[in-house]
Amino acid sequence: MTRSPYEWELNGQPPIIQHHSIAKHGIFRAYLVAYIQTLVSNPNRDEFRLVLVDGFAGGGIYRHEDTRAIVLGSPFIMLDATKEAEAAINADRRKQVKLDIDYFFIERDRAAAECLRHVLTERGYGARMHQDIFLLNSDFESNVDRLIEHVRGKMPRSPRAIFLLDQYGYSEVPTERIAKIIQSLPGSEVILTFAVDALLNYFTERSGITKSILQTVGIPDILRGRSFEDIKKTEKDWRLFVQACLYQELVQKCRAKYYTLFFIRSSQGHGDYWLIHFSQKARARDVMTRIHWQMNNHFAHYGGAGLDMFHALGYVSEYDDRRAGQTSLFQFDDIAKSLSTEQLVVQIASIIYSDPEGLPFAELFATTCNLSPASSDIYKDAIEILRSHREIEVIGASTGKRTNARVQDGDRIRVPDQRNLFDIR
Repeated sequence: MTRSPYEWELNGQPPIIQHHSIAKHGIFRAYLVAYIQTLVSNPNRDEFRLVLVDGFAGGGIYRHEDTRAIVLGSPFIMLDATKEAEAAINADRRKQVKLDIDYFFIERDRAAAECLRHVLTERGYGARMHQDIFLLNSDFESNVDRLIEHVRGKMPRSPRAIFLLDQYGYSEVPTERIAKIIQSLPGSEVILTFAVDALLNYFTERSGITKSILQTVGIPDILRGRSFEDIKKTEKDWRLFVQACLYQELVQKCRAKYYTLFFIRSSQGHGDYWLIHFSQKARARDVMTRIHWQMNNHFAHYGGAGLDMFHALGYVSEYDDRRAGQTSLFQFDDIAKSLSTEQLVVQIASIIYSDPEGLPFAELFATTCNLSPASSDIYKDAIEILRSHREIEVIGASTGKRTNARVQDGDRIRVPDQRNLFDIR
């Protein structure tokens, strides 16, 4: 259940890594690069502090499952992504920015930790050990308090950290630990993998001990008093039903204000496991969602396109119809984008028409984004359609007057004084 699938030996061949894990690393790297650039947008800033934690670091080196070429692991994804972000930030700046980042690589398995230490040293990072790179041969859970204190000490006024918790399974990171991170560090984010298919398969094979497993994870009440056997007998698609219950309980117990959940699709199964991003800022949530749209080959979700993303994680008939009988998974492709925009046109209009004063775009996005797979750019596309039909108008934040420019966060979206075409309510 919590056994690592990888084995490292200093003088042996690195373990094989599969395509979907490489894609997951790609998502994480792209997210780090994009989000650091987003946070360091102020041209007068000369320093940026951050703590990056890899809670399940592994041995740091793999072989590609097809080519057998060397593939570096998540610790090097962090190190390389921050280099890339710093170079991109400083490329066009007169005032250079220094990234002051501490890295914690935590690995419980001794052989894996020793392999990681060796690879770090071999690739030129040895002198930074115990300076800004900290390798801990320990388990993540027992280090949470220490990590929180380190982040607070480094950034007393605005503690900020990103935790990558790429567990192999579903029970190594109890929800109470995630909640403690989120509540203790207002600028923190957690990127969690959760082997939902493995958990459901475990339920099927050993349903008699389901309660103890859920208790370990910290979500003992997901079945709402029903037995697993009863759910399998009575629900049309019991897997989707349990996933919906599980997801709702996870986000509630982890206590993050913003979250995204997407399936990572491997070459060996269906659905496989979740990639969940918890954050306290709508901006962070939007950056992650944009990355999913940009790198859509390995990610999907089962929900709706507009503001119904997680409606029971149910079957998406409109999307399936558009795909001419193909899979009903929402795949972040052009069809999905078109459907998302169409549905948001109707749903945003309904929200705006319910409030005569309208509301700022940032508030519209922040209060609804957890319900949608859409990025803020797709929201803005929907608003452009509504404005072209004169169903809404945009009032500029700086001028207080109607503007035809693309909507900005502070701009107010409202019903025009005189509607000209159609009413969407």
